[in-house]
Amino acid sequence: MPFSVTLDEKIARARADLRIGVPIVLRDGATNWAVCAIETLSSERLAQMRDQSSDLHVALTDRRAETLAAPPYDGDLVRISVPFDAPATWIHAMADPSLDLQMPMKGPFHFLRDGTPIADRAAIALCKGAGLLPGAIFAPISNMSESLVQLDVLDVMAAAAKRMPLDLISGARVPLEVSENSRVHVYRKRDGGEEHYAIEVGQPARDKPVLSRLHSACFTGDIMGSLKCDCGAQLHAAMAQIGAEGSGVLLYLNQEGRGIGLANKMRAYSLQDQGFDTVEANHRLGFEDDERDFRLGAEILRGLGFKSTRLMTNNPAKVAKMEEAGVKVAERVALQVGRTPQNTDYLDVKAKKSGHLL
Repeated sequence: MPFSVTLDEKIARARADLRIGVPIVLRDGATNWAVCAIETLSSERLAQMRDQSSDLHVALTDRRAETLAAPPYDGDLVRISVPFDAPATWIHAMADPSLDLQMPMKGPFHFLRDGTPIADRAAIALCKGAGLLPGAIFAPISNMSESLVQLDVLDVMAAAAKRMPLDLISGARVPLEVSENSRVHVYRKRDGGEEHYAIEVGQPARDKPVLSRLHSACFTGDIMGSLKCDCGAQLHAAMAQIGAEGSGVLLYLNQEGRGIGLANKMRAYSLQDQGFDTVEANHRLGFEDDERDFRLGAEILRGLGFKSTRLMTNNPAKVAKMEEAGVKVAERVALQVGRTPQNTDYLDVKAKKSGHLL
């Protein structure tokens, strides 16, 4: 029997190809599109796309469209024709706000308003899943290369809405400063995506609410001791409280920068240096306020045998998502630590715009 590749495997390949600048093919009814991520588009790839067609366009989210003063006629995104003489640098500047000052005059724009932009939505979802800036360039093609990943847009959108299961990969005892009786469990998405971790301290009872912290990875705060956020302080305070009570679970989810990834988080930091707040910076990059999936934490807790929790958080959205995912939050335990002169504005924005209880 010959080897076959599942839809989930094809989508994982497509994300990987977009990350390294390789085109993919999206089938939308009778139209076939060659698609590249704008972030990794090279001049050579752009020339190859123009060899296929002179009718190129880019797709950007409504958040990025707002920065470009481009009306998002498709609601959640905008489609803009690429001028016949536009270089790759012009296309990069459409998606990357770090280039806004270098190339402030990008218009006037010609907008695509006919047809259904489902292929554009699929491409943006794939770019986000690949940790790239949410923008793609399209060229209609008639001859499809067998070497390129080919996907139907309806399949991509259905997969994006589907929950990808987490598998327990490994676990072992790891003595920690807060408790020598601790274990680390490693989970991985079945599509080969990011790994997530559960640090179980002591032997928490499965029939009682477990003290837990749903913590999103923060390389700068957790490891480097950044003063721009309160993440490192929250991580250490949560572990200390779990250790003091003798049992609990810290869920460490690899959703850096509110789910946009470390590279995009650094782009957001650069925008913050220009005077934009956290939410505004994410929007200028084309992202929503928060791109994280808190349901992952609930799935891990359920997998460990817990049905309820005392959740250490200042974020009501985490409480709501845990409840929606089937884990009862018996108590919200406040975790108000780590305010510094350097992050006061950041915390105030979290409270004002994201609803954190600070």
